[in-house]
Amino acid sequence: MVKVKVAVNGYGTIGKRVADAVAMQDDMEIIGVSKTRPNFEAAMAQQKGYDVYTLADRVGSFEEAGMPAAGTVEEMVQNADVVVDCTPGGMGEANKALYEKAGSKAIWQGGEDHELAGCSFNANSNYEKALGRDFVRVVSCNTTGLCRVISPLDREFGIKKVRVTLLRRSADPGDIKHGPINAIVPSPIKLPSHHGPDVKTVLPQIDITTTAVKISTTLMHLHTVNMEFTGECTAKDVEDVLGKQPRIRFVGQGITSTAEVMELARDMFRPRSDMWENCVWNESISMYEGELYFFQAIHQESDVIPENIDAIRAMMEIETNAEKSIAKTNKAMGI
Repeated sequence: MVKVKVAVNGYGTIGKRVADAVAMQDDMEIIGVSKTRPNFEAAMAQQKGYDVYTLADRVGSFEEAGMPAAGTVEEMVQNADVVVDCTPGGMGEANKALYEKAGSKAIWQGGEDHELAGCSFNANSNYEKALGRDFVRVVSCNTTGLCRVISPLDREFGIKKVRVTLLRRSADPGDIKHGPINAIVPSPIKLPSHHGPDVKTVLPQIDITTTAVKISTTLMHLHTVNMEFTGECTAKDVEDVLGKQPRIRFVGQGITSTAEVMELARDMFRPRSDMWENCVWNESISMYEGELYFFQAIHQESDVIPENIDAIRAMMEIETNAEKSIAKTNKAMGI
Protein backbone atom coordinates (compact mmCIF):
# COMPACT_ATOMS: atom_id res chain seq x y z
CA MET A 1 0.00 0.00 0.00
CA VAL A 2 1.26 3.46 -0.95
CA LYS A 3 0.85 5.62 2.13
CA VAL A 4 -0.22 9.27 2.10
CA LYS A 5 2.70 11.50 3.08
CA VAL A 6 1.60 13.85 5.87
CA ALA A 7 3.51 16.81 7.29
CA VAL A 8 2.47 18.64 10.45
CA ASN A 9 3.28 22.34 10.44
CA GLY A 10 3.28 23.34 14.10
CA TYR A 11 4.09 20.65 16.67
CA GLY A 12 2.22 22.00 19.67
CA THR A 13 -0.90 20.99 21.57
CA ILE A 14 -2.83 19.85 18.49
CA GLY A 15 0.08 19.17 16.14
CA LYS A 16 1.80 16.55 18.28
CA ARG A 17 -1.49 14.73 18.75
CA VAL A 18 -2.19 14.78 15.02
CA ALA A 19 1.29 13.44 14.31
CA ASP A 20 0.85 10.53 16.73
CA ALA A 21 -2.61 9.76 15.32
CA VAL A 22 -1.27 9.72 11.75
CA ALA A 23 1.49 7.35 12.87
CA MET A 24 -1.18 4.93 14.11
CA GLN A 25 -2.81 4.62 10.67
CA ASP A 26 -1.80 2.04 8.08
CA ASP A 27 -2.65 4.23 5.07
CA MET A 28 -0.64 7.35 5.94
CA GLU A 29 2.74 8.31 7.41
CA ILE A 30 4.43 11.32 9.00
CA ILE A 31 7.23 12.70 6.83
CA GLY A 32 8.02 15.63 9.11
CA VAL A 33 6.89 18.08 11.77
CA SER A 34 7.91 21.69 12.31
CA LYS A 35 9.02 23.67 15.34
CA THR A 36 10.27 27.24 15.55
CA ARG A 37 12.31 26.64 18.72
CA PRO A 38 14.56 23.74 19.81
CA ASN A 39 12.55 23.11 22.99
CA PHE A 40 11.43 19.94 24.80
CA GLU A 41 8.66 19.31 22.26
CA ALA A 42 11.17 19.33 19.40
CA ALA A 43 13.42 16.98 21.37
CA MET A 44 10.52 14.60 22.05
CA ALA A 45 9.56 14.64 18.37
CA GLN A 46 13.08 13.59 17.41
CA GLN A 47 13.06 10.88 20.08
CA LYS A 48 9.88 9.50 18.50
CA GLY A 49 11.64 9.33 15.15
CA TYR A 50 9.94 12.30 13.52
CA ASP A 51 12.04 14.51 11.25
CA VAL A 52 11.91 18.02 12.69
CA TYR A 53 11.98 20.99 10.31
CA THR A 54 12.17 24.68 11.12
CA LEU A 55 12.19 28.14 9.59
CA ALA A 56 15.20 28.96 7.44
CA ASP A 57 16.50 31.56 9.90
CA ARG A 58 16.17 29.13 12.85
CA VAL A 59 18.27 26.26 11.51
CA GLY A 60 21.34 27.55 13.34
CA SER A 61 19.60 27.60 16.73
CA PHE A 62 18.71 23.91 16.35
CA GLU A 63 22.35 23.14 15.52
CA GLU A 64 23.50 25.03 18.59
CA ALA A 65 21.03 23.14 20.79
CA GLY A 66 22.42 19.81 19.62
CA MET A 67 19.31 18.76 17.73
CA PRO A 68 19.99 19.46 14.05
CA ALA A 69 16.89 20.17 11.97
CA ALA A 70 16.08 17.93 9.01
CA GLY A 71 15.66 21.01 6.85
CA THR A 72 13.39 23.98 6.34
CA VAL A 73 9.60 24.11 6.48
CA GLU A 74 9.58 24.81 2.75
CA GLU A 75 11.47 21.57 2.11
CA MET A 76 9.09 19.64 4.37
CA VAL A 77 6.03 20.96 2.57
CA GLN A 78 7.45 20.10 -0.84
CA ASN A 79 7.72 16.44 0.21
CA ALA A 80 4.17 16.18 1.56
CA ASP A 81 0.91 15.10 -0.05
CA VAL A 82 -1.02 16.82 2.75
CA VAL A 83 0.10 19.41 5.30
CA VAL A 84 -1.85 19.63 8.54
CA ASP A 85 -1.40 23.23 9.66
CA CYS A 86 -1.44 23.40 13.45
CA THR A 87 0.23 26.77 13.80
CA PRO A 88 -1.34 29.24 16.27
CA GLY A 89 -4.72 30.65 15.24
CA GLY A 90 -4.46 33.45 12.71
CA MET A 91 -1.06 32.35 11.38
CA GLY A 92 -2.31 29.69 8.99
CA GLU A 93 -3.50 32.17 6.38
CA ALA A 94 0.06 33.31 5.75
CA ASN A 95 1.05 29.71 4.99
CA LYS A 96 -1.48 29.17 2.22
CA ALA A 97 0.78 30.56 -0.50
CA LEU A 98 3.51 28.16 0.63
CA TYR A 99 1.20 25.17 0.23
CA GLU A 100 -0.10 26.36 -3.12
CA LYS A 101 3.44 26.86 -4.43
CA ALA A 102 4.43 23.35 -3.36
CA GLY A 103 1.25 21.80 -4.79
CA SER A 104 0.41 20.28 -1.40
CA LYS A 105 -3.08 19.88 -0.02
CA ALA A 106 -3.61 21.52 3.38
CA ILE A 107 -5.79 21.23 6.45
CA TRP A 108 -6.25 24.13 8.86
CA GLN A 109 -7.69 24.11 12.37
CA GLY A 110 -10.65 25.98 13.84
CA GLY A 111 -8.64 29.05 14.75
CA GLU A 112 -8.67 30.06 11.09
CA ASP A 113 -11.63 31.53 9.21
CA HIS A 114 -13.93 29.35 7.12
CA GLU A 115 -13.16 31.42 4.02
CA LEU A 116 -9.49 30.39 4.08
CA ALA A 117 -10.29 26.85 2.99
CA GLY A 118 -13.87 27.24 1.79
CA CYS A 119 -14.78 23.94 3.42
CA SER A 120 -15.30 23.45 7.16
CA PHE A 121 -15.28 19.79 8.13
CA ASN A 122 -16.81 17.36 10.60
CA ALA A 123 -16.59 13.69 9.69
CA ASN A 124 -20.09 12.69 10.78
CA SER A 125 -21.72 15.81 9.29
CA ASN A 126 -20.27 16.57 5.85
CA TYR A 127 -17.50 14.10 5.00
CA GLU A 128 -18.47 14.11 1.34
CA LYS A 129 -17.82 17.87 1.05
CA ALA A 130 -14.09 17.26 1.61
CA LEU A 131 -13.69 14.53 -1.03
CA GLY A 132 -10.81 15.44 -3.32
CA ARG A 133 -10.51 19.02 -2.02
CA ASP A 134 -7.15 20.76 -1.85
CA PHE A 135 -7.99 22.82 1.25
CA VAL A 136 -10.12 21.94 4.28
CA ARG A 137 -10.64 23.46 7.73
CA VAL A 138 -11.33 21.14 10.65
CA VAL A 139 -13.60 23.12 12.96
CA SER A 140 -12.74 23.92 16.58
CA CYS A 141 -13.12 21.58 19.54
CA ASN A 142 -16.42 23.14 20.63
CA THR A 143 -17.84 23.20 17.10
CA THR A 144 -16.75 19.59 16.60
CA GLY A 145 -18.49 18.58 19.81
CA LEU A 146 -21.69 20.36 18.83
CA CYS A 147 -21.76 18.97 15.28
CA ARG A 148 -21.37 15.44 16.62
CA VAL A 149 -24.64 15.66 18.56
CA ILE A 150 -26.59 17.98 16.24
CA SER A 151 -26.06 16.01 13.00
CA PRO A 152 -27.51 12.63 14.07
CA LEU A 153 -30.41 14.20 15.96
CA ASP A 154 -31.27 16.43 13.00
CA ARG A 155 -31.23 13.45 10.67
CA GLU A 156 -33.45 11.44 12.99
CA PHE A 157 -35.95 13.99 14.29
CA GLY A 158 -35.41 17.28 12.46
CA ILE A 159 -34.15 20.22 14.49
CA LYS A 160 -36.15 23.44 14.81
CA LYS A 161 -33.59 25.28 16.93
CA VAL A 162 -30.50 24.79 19.10
CA ARG A 163 -29.47 26.95 22.05
CA VAL A 164 -26.19 26.26 23.85
CA THR A 165 -24.31 27.74 26.80
CA LEU A 166 -20.61 26.95 26.75
CA LEU A 167 -18.54 26.95 29.93
CA ARG A 168 -15.05 27.23 28.50
CA ARG A 169 -11.75 26.26 30.04
CA SER A 170 -9.52 29.30 30.40
CA ALA A 171 -6.30 27.68 29.10
CA ASP A 172 -4.77 24.32 28.26
CA PRO A 173 -2.99 22.55 31.15
CA GLY A 174 0.47 23.42 29.85
CA ASP A 175 -0.36 27.07 29.17
CA ILE A 176 1.16 29.50 31.69
CA LYS A 177 0.29 32.71 29.82
CA HIS A 178 -3.51 32.83 29.93
CA GLY A 179 -6.26 33.04 32.54
CA PRO A 180 -8.40 33.84 34.38
CA ILE A 181 -7.09 32.35 37.62
CA ASN A 182 -9.93 33.52 39.86
CA ALA A 183 -12.77 34.91 37.76
CA ILE A 184 -15.68 34.09 35.46
CA VAL A 185 -15.38 36.00 32.19
CA PRO A 186 -18.18 36.50 29.64
CA SER A 187 -16.57 35.47 26.37
CA PRO A 188 -17.50 37.51 24.46
CA ILE A 189 -19.32 40.34 26.20
CA LYS A 190 -21.29 41.01 23.01
CA LEU A 191 -23.73 38.17 22.42
CA PRO A 192 -24.16 35.70 20.86
CA SER A 193 -20.79 33.95 20.73
CA HIS A 194 -19.04 32.86 17.51
CA HIS A 195 -19.67 29.16 18.09
CA GLY A 196 -23.15 29.15 16.55
CA PRO A 197 -22.06 30.72 13.25
CA ASP A 198 -19.14 28.30 13.20
CA VAL A 199 -21.53 25.33 13.46
CA LYS A 200 -23.41 26.79 10.50
CA THR A 201 -20.27 26.58 8.33
CA VAL A 202 -20.74 22.81 8.60
CA LEU A 203 -24.53 22.60 9.07
CA PRO A 204 -25.96 25.72 7.38
CA GLN A 205 -29.55 24.57 7.85
CA ILE A 206 -29.38 24.62 11.67
CA ASP A 207 -30.91 27.50 13.66
CA ILE A 208 -28.37 27.79 16.48
CA THR A 209 -27.44 30.47 19.00
CA THR A 210 -24.64 30.14 21.55
CA THR A 211 -23.31 32.02 24.55
CA ALA A 212 -20.02 31.38 26.33
CA VAL A 213 -18.08 32.17 29.50
CA LYS A 214 -14.50 31.38 30.51
CA ILE A 215 -14.00 29.76 33.89
CA SER A 216 -11.00 28.94 36.07
CA THR A 217 -10.19 25.45 34.83
CA THR A 218 -7.80 23.89 32.34
CA LEU A 219 -9.45 20.49 31.99
CA MET A 220 -12.41 20.56 29.61
CA HIS A 221 -15.29 22.60 28.21
CA LEU A 222 -18.84 21.93 29.41
CA HIS A 223 -21.92 22.50 27.22
CA THR A 224 -25.51 22.92 28.33
CA VAL A 225 -27.45 21.95 25.21
CA ASN A 226 -31.10 22.79 24.49
CA MET A 227 -32.87 21.65 21.31
CA GLU A 228 -36.35 21.88 19.90
CA PHE A 229 -37.35 19.33 17.25
CA THR A 230 -39.77 19.44 14.36
CA GLY A 231 -40.67 15.79 14.98
CA GLU A 232 -41.82 13.94 18.07
CA CYS A 233 -39.36 12.11 20.30
CA THR A 234 -38.73 11.13 23.90
CA ALA A 235 -35.62 11.40 26.04
CA LYS A 236 -35.15 7.65 25.54
CA ASP A 237 -35.30 8.13 21.75
CA VAL A 238 -32.55 10.76 21.95
CA GLU A 239 -30.44 8.56 24.21
CA ASP A 240 -30.79 5.66 21.76
CA VAL A 241 -29.62 7.81 18.83
CA LEU A 242 -26.66 9.34 20.68
CA GLY A 243 -25.69 5.95 22.10
CA LYS A 244 -25.10 4.64 18.58
CA GLN A 245 -22.71 7.42 17.59
CA PRO A 246 -19.07 6.33 17.22
CA ARG A 247 -17.54 9.38 18.95
CA ILE A 248 -19.99 9.90 21.79
CA ARG A 249 -19.32 8.33 25.18
CA PHE A 250 -21.96 8.20 27.90
CA VAL A 251 -20.55 8.95 31.34
CA GLY A 252 -22.05 7.96 34.66
CA GLN A 253 -20.99 5.54 37.38
CA GLY A 254 -20.33 8.36 39.81
CA ILE A 255 -18.78 10.75 37.27
CA THR A 256 -20.21 14.15 38.12
CA SER A 257 -17.48 16.51 36.89
CA THR A 258 -14.91 17.14 34.19
CA ALA A 259 -12.16 16.26 36.68
CA GLU A 260 -13.59 12.76 36.98
CA VAL A 261 -13.89 12.47 33.19
CA MET A 262 -10.17 13.20 32.96
CA GLU A 263 -9.49 10.65 35.68
CA LEU A 264 -11.41 8.12 33.59
CA ALA A 265 -9.15 8.91 30.62
CA ARG A 266 -6.11 8.29 32.83
CA ASP A 267 -7.53 5.00 34.07
CA MET A 268 -8.12 4.01 30.44
CA PHE A 269 -4.40 4.63 29.77
CA ARG A 270 -5.27 7.12 27.05
CA PRO A 271 -2.26 8.89 25.50
CA ARG A 272 -1.83 12.22 27.30
CA SER A 273 -5.14 11.43 29.09
CA ASP A 274 -6.94 12.37 25.89
CA MET A 275 -10.70 11.97 25.61
CA TRP A 276 -11.41 12.00 21.89
CA GLU A 277 -15.15 11.48 22.30
CA ASN A 278 -17.92 13.82 23.44
CA CYS A 279 -18.73 12.85 27.02
CA VAL A 280 -22.50 13.05 27.46
CA TRP A 281 -24.16 12.57 30.82
CA ASN A 282 -26.98 10.34 29.61
CA GLU A 283 -28.76 10.81 32.94
CA SER A 284 -29.05 14.50 32.04
CA ILE A 285 -30.93 13.81 28.78
CA SER A 286 -34.35 15.25 29.51
CA MET A 287 -37.44 16.53 27.70
CA TYR A 288 -39.07 19.55 29.36
CA GLU A 289 -42.10 21.22 27.82
CA GLY A 290 -41.29 19.57 24.50
CA GLU A 291 -37.62 20.61 24.39
CA LEU A 292 -34.44 18.58 24.89
CA TYR A 293 -31.77 19.36 27.49
CA PHE A 294 -28.48 17.64 28.31
CA PHE A 295 -24.88 18.23 29.44
CA GLN A 296 -21.74 17.23 27.56
CA ALA A 297 -18.03 17.66 28.24
CA ILE A 298 -15.52 18.36 25.46
CA HIS A 299 -11.78 17.77 25.79
CA GLN A 300 -10.36 20.78 24.00
CA GLU A 301 -6.93 19.25 23.42
CA SER A 302 -8.04 16.13 21.61
CA ASP A 303 -11.56 15.84 20.18
CA VAL A 304 -10.53 17.29 16.80
CA ILE A 305 -7.69 14.79 16.31
CA PRO A 306 -9.69 11.94 14.72
CA GLU A 307 -11.46 14.51 12.54
CA ASN A 308 -8.09 15.54 11.07
CA ILE A 309 -7.39 11.91 10.18
CA ASP A 310 -10.74 11.53 8.45
CA ALA A 311 -10.18 14.81 6.59
CA ILE A 312 -6.91 13.46 5.20
CA ARG A 313 -8.67 10.35 3.89
CA ALA A 314 -11.46 12.37 2.31
CA MET A 315 -9.12 14.86 0.63
CA MET A 316 -6.91 12.09 -0.76
CA GLU A 317 -10.01 9.99 -1.62
CA ILE A 318 -8.46 6.87 -0.12
CA GLU A 319 -11.84 6.32 1.55
CA THR A 320 -14.99 7.90 0.15
CA ASN A 321 -17.40 6.61 2.81
CA ALA A 322 -17.64 8.53 6.09
CA GLU A 323 -18.68 5.58 8.23
CA LYS A 324 -15.81 3.44 6.96
CA SER A 325 -13.22 6.17 7.56
CA ILE A 326 -14.55 6.92 11.05
CA ALA A 327 -14.50 3.22 11.91
CA LYS A 328 -10.94 2.84 10.59
CA THR A 329 -9.69 5.87 12.49
CA ASN A 330 -11.45 4.81 15.68
CA LYS A 331 -10.04 1.30 15.54
CA ALA A 332 -6.49 2.52 14.97
CA MET A 333 -6.70 5.06 17.79
CA GLY A 334 -8.56 2.82 20.25
CA ILE A 335 -11.75 4.87 20.36
